Amino acid sequence: MKILFLEDDREIGDFVVRGLKEEGFTVDWCIDGNEGSNLAADGQYDAMVLDIMVPGRDGLGILKQVRSRKNTTPVIITTARGEIEDRIEGLNLGADDYLPKPYYLAELVARLRAVWRRSAGDGMSQLAMADLTVNLMTREAVRGGRMIDLSPKEFALLVYFMESPGRVLTRTQIIEHVWEYQFNPGTNLVDVYVRKLRTKIDAPQEASLFETVRGVGYRMVAPDDSPT
Repeated sequence: MKILFLEDDREIGDFVVRGLKEEGFTVDWCIDGNEGSNLAADGQYDAMVLDIMVPGRDGLGILKQVRSRKNTTPVIITTARGEIEDRIEGLNLGADDYLPKPYYLAELVARLRAVWRRSAGDGMSQLAMADLTVNLMTREAVRGGRMIDLSPKEFALLVYFMESPGRVLTRTQIIEHVWEYQFNPGTNLVDVYVRKLRTKIDAPQEASLFETVRGVGYRMVAPDDSPT
């Protein structure tokens, strides 16, 4: 899930962003409402978390802007203010949920997954290839009835492959998508993680789902679709 996160408190923001990334989210964090407004207008997000009280355009203003453009992206509003009127106004403007501050990170994560699940529908919460299924909400991977234990980065890498079946992904594409920083030609980070993921997914099975495309990168393909 790609999240727009509007929070002007740097200490809170840094903690929440690190926690969300550890849970496998991709996060665009902004501390100013005007920047948040531009990102909300131009970006493609799976959900937005908008603080009401921020410099520039406030969270309710951004929510109003989003809904006026027929954008149905799930929105959670957060605020330290306790007045019930703020919550009512946010819900009336089209917010999907609200979370009073301070809040627990685990609750924010649960609410994000809940609003995304409601908006996406059950059909979009799972990916499948051959006898491998991945549940995007519970973050579970199962192959041939066997539960596979994956780290957050391994899970994000697997989802990236499964969202692009048969497509050759270069090391640069993988590291920029999963790790979100510029590729260093000298690192073997991608190769290490693909090897670990391949071992967990393929090793106990007869059919391999991963292929190495020499000199280019990797791809994931169902056995029946493999080139002969």
